[in-house]
Amino acid sequence: MDGSRRNTFLIVGGNLTAGAAATTLRSEGFDGRIVIVGEEPHPPYERPPLSKDYLRGESKADDTLLHPRSWYDEADVELRLGVRARDLDPAERTVGLEDGERIPFDRMLIATGGRNRGLAVPGHDLVGIFDLRRIEDADRIRDEASAGRKAVIVGAGFIGSEVAASFRQLGVEVEVIEFFAAPLLRVLGPEVAKVYEAIHRDQGVRFHFGEAVASFQGDGRVEAVVTDKGTRVAGDFVVVGVGIQPNVEWLEGSGIDLDNGVIVDEFCRTNVEGVYAAGDVANHWHPIFVRRMRVEHWDNALKQGAAAARNMMGVDSVFDDPHWFWSDQYRHNLQYLGYAPDWDRLVIRGSLEERKFVAFYLSGGVVKAVAGLDRGKDVRRSAGLIRARRPFDPALLRDEDVDLKNLASQAAEGV
Repeated sequence: MDGSRRNTFLIVGGNLTAGAAATTLRSEGFDGRIVIVGEEPHPPYERPPLSKDYLRGESKADDTLLHPRSWYDEADVELRLGVRARDLDPAERTVGLEDGERIPFDRMLIATGGRNRGLAVPGHDLVGIFDLRRIEDADRIRDEASAGRKAVIVGAGFIGSEVAASFRQLGVEVEVIEFFAAPLLRVLGPEVAKVYEAIHRDQGVRFHFGEAVASFQGDGRVEAVVTDKGTRVAGDFVVVGVGIQPNVEWLEGSGIDLDNGVIVDEFCRTNVEGVYAAGDVANHWHPIFVRRMRVEHWDNALKQGAAAARNMMGVDSVFDDPHWFWSDQYRHNLQYLGYAPDWDRLVIRGSLEERKFVAFYLSGGVVKAVAGLDRGKDVRRSAGLIRARRPFDPALLRDEDVDLKNLASQAAEGV
């Protein structure tokens, strides 16, 4: 970087990752120019409330902001909101915006996140079909979600399940269409997923498992969803939650390595000098799990955004957070720590039947992930078990009298 002038750190993507990076840069001493480019009109905000308290009308849009708008002026952070990045020129060290402006940079963070996947089936453009990613999406859905109406939700992942819970709390009738055999199945596995199915059924949610959407029907406005098995599910409106895809198209031809997002190492560095990536868009190398992964959690957005900022400042700090997220549905709190795309043994501490437990996902005896229902403290105390990367006796994991934090400490000490 040129020490004779004020260096520019450019952050492309105006989401939570961008906000976390800018906050870290200022709090840890970077006194150069910071520019955030964001497609949305809002400064960085938190998305989790959009499917929960904000959707139910229990909080306001300003409550979701990472910082009040005034903070950016006070911290001397320039905001370019409501505009997309169009291209990156690594040789010239500039990013072009759709409004024609080109912004030069010394170092840059790609934090463009992702966008919702759509369903390219007949009727997908009917009025009354929604997805949920932004504040405006939540506003439109909330306008539909009045007591006595009926919603059809496509997808029983975390967004679909949280929206279903919020709708039931608002008095909206809910039917869910899900391709897999239970809600949250891919993350939690069949035993734990069945617990969540029972929780939702107790609240009056009806499911159609093992079915995919074939078409939406209606005369101008959606009236029903038809599945590939011929099931017709009528409803007043539809919410689709079938995952996101990373926003990387604007980087094509730039020389940045892309594969299910932006490829970065454990320091959040791309293959182009001085260009970093973090958050939903980053497919990062994880030293603990010894593999690449792209993580779409709130906690990862904050922590990886901060880690990228430190590395942009030259700290060279490895990002090896084991990844943690939570989901509030009805009166229940689910927390999950780690990464287990597959496992060969599930160990339960507590009781699935009583709906209060910790589940350990093991592969070769090594704890890859931990999920807890209404036992968040135990989940967080298990971080050391995942970091240890060594086999544990399932009997110790199952035993309520064994302190999980102490067990992890003993593993770290080689006991």
